[in-house]
Formats: sequence, C-alpha cells, structure tokens
Amino acid sequence: MATLFLGMFVLGSGELLVVGLLNLIAADLQVSTPVAGVLVTAYALGLAIGGPILTALTIKLNKRMILIGTVILVILCTLVPVLTTSFGLFVVVRTVIGALHGLFVAVGFVLAMSIVPPERVGRAISVVVSGLFVSTALGVPLGTLVGQLLGWRGSFTAVAVLSVVALVATLMLIPSMPSTGGGAGSQAKYAFAPRVLAALVVNVVAFAAVYSALTYIVPFLESVTGISGALISLFLLAYGVATAVGSFAGGRFADQNAARTLIVGAIGVAASLLVLYLVGTIAVLVALALMAFGLFAMGMVPSMQYRVVSLAGPGGQLASSLPASAANVGIALGSYAGGVAIGTFTASSTVITGLIIAVISIPVAWATSFLKPPVIADATEPAAATV
Repeated sequence: MATLFLGMFVLGSGELLVVGLLNLIAADLQVSTPVAGVLVTAYALGLAIGGPILTALTIKLNKRMILIGTVILVILCTLVPVLTTSFGLFVVVRTVIGALHGLFVAVGFVLAMSIVPPERVGRAISVVVSGLFVSTALGVPLGTLVGQLLGWRGSFTAVAVLSVVALVATLMLIPSMPSTGGGAGSQAKYAFAPRVLAALVVNVVAFAAVYSALTYIVPFLESVTGISGALISLFLLAYGVATAVGSFAGGRFADQNAARTLIVGAIGVAASLLVLYLVGTIAVLVALALMAFGLFAMGMVPSMQYRVVSLAGPGGQLASSLPASAANVGIALGSYAGGVAIGTFTASSTVITGLIIAVISIPVAWATSFLKPPVIADATEPAAATV
C-alpha cells in the first residue's frame, strides 16, 4: 500500500508541477503563457483517453510488471524535457505521461483491492488515491519552490529522482499478480454498461462543480477576500491538507455505504460553496469554508472509484481506469464554465457557477444510488463487492 501511495504521490506531483512553473517554462522555451498551458491540457487528455486504452491493451499482463514498466517509462519521459529545448516534444511526452498515469491508477486500484478483505476495499482505495492529494498539499508547493531556486528543469529532475525511489520500492515490495479476469473484450460489456456510465456522470458533475470554483480561487481570494502574496499560499495549503484528510477519511465511509457518501458529499460541496460566497470578505471564514470544501469534495473520491468498479462487476479491472477519465472531463468542463463566468462577470461568479453545478450533482448522486452491481454466479473478483 505504501508503495502505491508513493507512486501516486510522485505522479500527482509531476502532473500539477507545471501549473506552479508555467511562467518559468514559457519564458525559457520562448512561448506565451497560454501556449505553455497546453502542457496541462495535454496531460489531462492523455490521462482521460490514453489511460483506458493502455489499461485495455495490458489487461492480461501481470500487474506487477505493468507497474514496473509504467514507472520506468515515466522516469524516461520526465527526463526528456530536462534534456531538450523542444516545446513540441515536451507536449508529446506530457501526453504520454498522462496516459501512463491513468494506467498506474487503474492497476494500482486493482492491486490494492486484491490484497484486502471486501469490507476494507474502500479504505484500500483511499490509501492509493490520497497519494495524489498529499502531492497537491505538499509535493507541488515543494516542487514549485525547487523550481524557483534551481529552475523548472531542477524540479522535473527531482520528480525523476523520486520516480526512481518509487521504482525501487515497486521492485522490492509489490507482489506478483497475474491477470485473473477476462480480456478487454469480455470485460467491456460490464465496464461500459449503462449503470456504470450513469455512475460516471456523478464523477463528471462533481468535479465540474469543484473546478469551476477552484480553478479561479486565486482571483477570488485577491479581489473578494482581499489577500495576496504569501497569504494566498497559506489558504491553498489549508485546502490541500483538507483534501488529503478527506481522501483518507473517505475510504471508511465508502466501505460503510459508498452511494450514501456521494449524496452527502455533493450536499457538503454545495453548502461549502454557498458559505464561501456569503463570507467571501472575511478571511478566517473563507479559510474554514475552503477546508470544508476540500474535505467534502475529495472525501467523495474513494466512493466514486468503489462505486464504479463495483457496478462493473467482472469488468472491474477495465472500469478501474474510468473514474479518473471522467474526473478529467469534469475538470475540463468546470474550468471552462468558471472561465466563462469570470470573463463575463466577476470573480465571485465562479463560486456561484460551482454552486449551481454542485446543486445539480445532488439529485444525480441520489438517482444513481439505486443502481446495483450485476449478480454473477461464483464471482471471485474483489471488484464485484456489493456497496
């Protein structure tokens, strides 16, 4: 579990590091900041599209070997922009790393769920996914600091070194896990069943609600709350820590009742955004609202993964890559909606946009709570556990 957590931490740090170093990268490679932003889009598209494709192509391979190969390729791709000055090549390798990230997530969840009893599957998921949110809280700020001191290439070199540590841990600690399910063809009819696609809608809408507000939270803090400079980092750190705590705690709630957790989480996100809007000028209350926002938003993630994999039944291995893809679709939609709002109105409008989408997510979560996993005789996959 610790190795899977480390792998997710490294990949999460590498994914989000670009955001904190975008201006440095743009200046060094002589492109505009909006053009440099393509690096973020390329990673998201790689994860959303390439992750499921790689998962399908490797579904019959030993899971340990997949993880080893994935980490090795991540190391090599991370070093490419360090050693070259081609922006186009940088975009390509970011797309590839995104796809590898999606594969690592899918295989990591399958492996984690296979080594725990059914009643602890949610907590196993939370340990793996929390690596991503700890990277948001700690890895990204530290990587950004390294970039300011040693240049953006220094930060990417640090990510490559951490990836080597993750590779060594994988080689030493991850057990062999031969494929036990059918091929991609036999799993696809379960992984893409209507009940699974319906559950994925919750992921899309929930992440759209979160990122409508979160993408533009800095302008909100500056223009509405009236803070700037280093204080903004403290507010973001508070949010990041809350997401890490939420993702850990969310696993326990997923084990108890994943469907109900999604409903409560959707209500909590909506309530947090409402409070954030109403107390936007009071810094202390804004910090508390952001922490509640992070707790509820990321506390839902283990239940999202658990719910989708469970509803897929025998197609759980293939379906394990889909929640991350759906989340990235939601992130893209939410960021776009927030961008339209702030471009048309004020910074506060992004919070209202997120609130509206969050309110929509509540009946969506409620409607999908009635979905049931397929009944399969002699099912032995942990993915077929009932929620």
